[in-house]
Amino acid sequence: MSKPRKPKGRPISGWLILDKPVDFGSTEAVSKIKWLFKAQKAGHAGTLDPLASGMLPIALGDATKTVPYVMDGRKIYEFTVTWGEERTTDDLEGEATETSDKRPSEEDIRALLPKYTGVIQQIPPQFSAIKIAGERAYDLARDGETVEIPSREVEIFRLTLLACPDANTAHFEVECGKGTYVRALARDFGRDLGCYGHISGLRRSFVAPFAEEAMVPLADLVALEAIEDADERLAALDALLIDTAEALSALPHLVINDDQAHRLKMGNPILVRGRDAPVAESEAYATARGKLIAIGEIGQGEFRPKRVFG
Repeated sequence: MSKPRKPKGRPISGWLILDKPVDFGSTEAVSKIKWLFKAQKAGHAGTLDPLASGMLPIALGDATKTVPYVMDGRKIYEFTVTWGEERTTDDLEGEATETSDKRPSEEDIRALLPKYTGVIQQIPPQFSAIKIAGERAYDLARDGETVEIPSREVEIFRLTLLACPDANTAHFEVECGKGTYVRALARDFGRDLGCYGHISGLRRSFVAPFAEEAMVPLADLVALEAIEDADERLAALDALLIDTAEALSALPHLVINDDQAHRLKMGNPILVRGRDAPVAESEAYATARGKLIAIGEIGQGEFRPKRVFG
């Protein structure tokens, strides 16, 4: 029997909060970061379109196990809508499908915003990753098919008109939940205002729980390639990583000792004692000596591990 292949790269774990530039795809960004860090594994928490810039959290190593918790977090985007055209992709990449000479007033725009605040129904764009009969909507759209995409519930926590620099454009900021398409907001704004519209600028500034100040520009990372000594270069890169457990900061947290950590790593439950100990939690995480050990559930006085970290 052949031996299992040893994974290539370093078993490094943590989050790199990339400030993704425009015209750089999310998958391309993950590949670049994985190569720079010589990491065994890498993945991102929430795609950014090539025409969008801003926060792209990239997980390395064991941090990839915490990606779903970041995907579920709130996000903040700043975006610009250009009026007068609806496009196939709902952004600058597509071709115009509807046009109008009408332009909305600032008062009309502000009056529309309450309709898009709270829990709303939204139809994702034709060019989106939604699956229709097992196929991605964007693949069907590229083949010239127009498909009926069902609406779904999304949550808009805050929607602000920042400025109307001229009659043709408006700048907004939105804080939204998982699954919200900002391109669809622009499309629907334009339809409701009777003037059509599409995204002409999009930047993500926040993905919970990571702050805007944590972002690292791609140019800063690329600049470190100039360091000839490999150990020194990797040390400089590693210093930019955020601890894996930061992705779980919204969950209840247990601090445990070394013996308990060993039990969890073996897949065994541990007792949860103390006046302040949680009684029942569907999800919580445990750390020992500041290091993430496990994600699990708490019930009947026990913490039972679901995912264990090296």
